[in-house]
Amino acid sequence: MTMIFPRRILRQAVLAGFIFIACAASSPAWWNKDWSGRKAFTVDTGAEAGAISEPIGGAVMLVRLHQGNFAFEMAKEDGSDIRFVSEDDKTVLPHQIEKFDSLLTEAFVWVKVPEVKPGGQTKFWLYYGNGGEMEAVPAAKTYDDDTVLVYHFAEKGAPAADASSYGNKAETAGSPSDGSMIGSGIRLLGNAPITIPASDSMKWNPGSSMTWSAWIKPGALQPNAVIFNRKEEGNSFSIGLDQGVPYVEVTDASGTTRSAAGEALAVNSWKHLAVVSDGVKIDLVVDGELYGSLNSALPAMNGTALIGGDGTDALGFSGELDELEISRVGRPTGFIKLAAISQGGSDRASKLLAAGEDEGSGGGGLGDSEAIKHVMLFGDIAKNMMFDGWIAIVVCVIMMIAGWSVAVKKYVILGKIKKGSAEFERQWKAVASDLTVLDTNDSEASKNFGGKADKKTLRLMRDSPLYHVYQIGAEEIRHRLGDGKNTGQGLSARSIQAIRAALDAGLVREHHSLNKGIVLLTISIAGGPYVGLLGTVVGVMITFAIIAKSGNVEINSIAPGIASALLATVVGLLVAIPALFMYSYLASRIKETLASMQVFIDEFIAKVAEFYPPPGERTLPVAIQQIRRPEDAARAHEAIQAEISEQSRSK
Repeated sequence: MTMIFPRRILRQAVLAGFIFIACAASSPAWWNKDWSGRKAFTVDTGAEAGAISEPIGGAVMLVRLHQGNFAFEMAKEDGSDIRFVSEDDKTVLPHQIEKFDSLLTEAFVWVKVPEVKPGGQTKFWLYYGNGGEMEAVPAAKTYDDDTVLVYHFAEKGAPAADASSYGNKAETAGSPSDGSMIGSGIRLLGNAPITIPASDSMKWNPGSSMTWSAWIKPGALQPNAVIFNRKEEGNSFSIGLDQGVPYVEVTDASGTTRSAAGEALAVNSWKHLAVVSDGVKIDLVVDGELYGSLNSALPAMNGTALIGGDGTDALGFSGELDELEISRVGRPTGFIKLAAISQGGSDRASKLLAAGEDEGSGGGGLGDSEAIKHVMLFGDIAKNMMFDGWIAIVVCVIMMIAGWSVAVKKYVILGKIKKGSAEFERQWKAVASDLTVLDTNDSEASKNFGGKADKKTLRLMRDSPLYHVYQIGAEEIRHRLGDGKNTGQGLSARSIQAIRAALDAGLVREHHSLNKGIVLLTISIAGGPYVGLLGTVVGVMITFAIIAKSGNVEINSIAPGIASALLATVVGLLVAIPALFMYSYLASRIKETLASMQVFIDEFIAKVAEFYPPPGERTLPVAIQQIRRPEDAARAHEAIQAEISEQSRSK
């Protein structure tokens, strides 16, 4: 059988095929499917961003990650799963992590970009989100072979380690300075210079090329404050500030020469200072712009180098220093300017290196990353929780479990009570007009309303407090009427009052049963915030005690302890607020149930008084009052005639 498709369906199928092919062709490649997320970074040296038109070459870019541009909770805690890939989405770029703090959502990563285009855009990818095992990236390859020394000063009290592949580690340590230009730096006091040992990689031949760069923050205006110095056999090379004026000074066989003075640098302000030697002259560059030049070549050097002094009694540089880098080639102007702008952290830096949107595996967007970050942040905060805070949280969790368990149980019970009471009220309406089922010698007749309620209905009504009170009243009436033998005598006012007392006692017992365990909710409401506050106060107190003991006063040492301490109060409020709502709801439902019971008791007593009046209030013979069915009429007639005869004989 031949099947012919309508042309419209065929056209739609062909169109869908073309759309699928176009989407597949335009879909961006994905370097490795083991990584679940990525984002693009673009180095823009155009006129609207970095405005760098000079040659740059390869560079090591500083990538600053923070809450606004990176989903820390999607990566590993130490950032070991992040990878950088070139624009072709194939070549893995070496990188170094100077700092990766997922709790404070801050990271500084140095990435090797093989070629940065001047006056254009260069793109690379950041991949993250691999929870498995993976090969580590060789961090030493981040810097090229011409870079002989890189100090990030992230060691905090230990001698600076060399991030290049040459291992030129410092012999002495400086005072750490947290919150420096890029992560941690060092604080120099002018009287204890840091020694860099001699090595083959640090050797200078006469007229060698060299690039020296660092971020400096002068703490005061000083005369001839030496920042960097090398001396050997009458030769000397110094970089420093003279009353805030940067200079480079060379001493050789021809004498001592110093670069011309320019504008002084502001105190307590970070500046990028670079010195570039091309073998003929030495340029002094401040914040990427040429500051001055010295028509001299580098002298021969093969000895130690000093940071923050020249080894004499003269006062050296006093201030902060960060990111010292030394190369054995003269870096191009664009290279120096790129480093000064990209590492500066200003608005210009954010334009020079712009982060793109997060993408999921296969190119899909991570639209829910903000919500995930918000939730996962609490897990990061909890990692710094102290033992005292955990005690408070455990107590709060116990209160939460106990209170919420009672609330759920009461909610279920009140639901059953509502259904059972509704069914009881329907049955009671049929019995209220005829209470004879209460004064028979059959106790089951009163329980099942004279056989009108089946077993299913009885099971439903057993959960109702109204049914419980009704049974108490029925038993009291049957007891006082002798199990149906003395129905004609009625009930006295005292008996009815006793029945009411029994019903009121049943009401009190039902009240206690309904409110049993509710006190755990009130404890959660009142105690949760106080327990959480106690954990917070103790945590804050311990945090400040640790800070006072260590003497390290800065935001990175205070914030984790304070944040984790406040988490105890948050948990306490999470215990109390839901408990307050649940208590209010359950209390109103219980109050309604007790009110309906009180109304029923009043109605029940009124019906009993009506159907079982005392003997003095009867106006008809008992036999007539007991007529319930047509067949009872003959028996009532005989009883009346017997009573008339008895009265005649007595006369």
